[in-house]
Amino acid sequence: MPLYKTKVISRSLEATTQILVWKVTETYAELIKQVVLNDSNRIRLNGMKSEIHQRAFLSVRKLLQETGYTDLDLYYDEFGKPHLHGEKHISITHSHNFSAIIISDETVGIDIEMQRDKIIRIADKFCESEFQFLDPQSDEYIRKLTAIWGAKESIFKIRNEKGISFKEHICVEAFQIDTEQTLAKLYFNDWVKDFNIHFEEIEDFTLVYAFEN
Repeated sequence: MPLYKTKVISRSLEATTQILVWKVTETYAELIKQVVLNDSNRIRLNGMKSEIHQRAFLSVRKLLQETGYTDLDLYYDEFGKPHLHGEKHISITHSHNFSAIIISDETVGIDIEMQRDKIIRIADKFCESEFQFLDPQSDEYIRKLTAIWGAKESIFKIRNEKGISFKEHICVEAFQIDTEQTLAKLYFNDWVKDFNIHFEEIEDFTLVYAFEN
């Protein structure tokens, strides 16, 4: 399938952000013919046991190529966080048959998650203050939990520091699904960081991205 969705955001005159989403319908054989891979990532791809993960990995490279970059422009630090050569920031996510990237002049993180009942069972593992505004009886409960998880995952991808707890250190403020945005704070190592959170629903998935203020 071609590119599923693109979005360009300019929060200021100096900063532009691109978001691209791919719905993976191609076979592994189709995708591998269409992407460029550096040597280390080719080894990484060949080591993946799941074809679903391989296809997701390759679809991310397709998204990179849509922006004018290739896998040769991408590298990972010692903590596994992706970076681009140059001054742009990048974050990557994939879940089942969707993958997405965000490339920005700002510090950003992105996450996509399928909306599933399973998240109710683990809500107390990543929520604390959020239970003050969550209603377990609401039809939106799963959708809100998925957005909260995505927000915290996006923030973690930005900071990527050992010891950060989704439940204890990241707080998402109250929001409504139709507003598609909220605020969040990270309390860690005696400092506080503020984040703008944006989210949208794509089929049965929730796409979330965060900007560090």
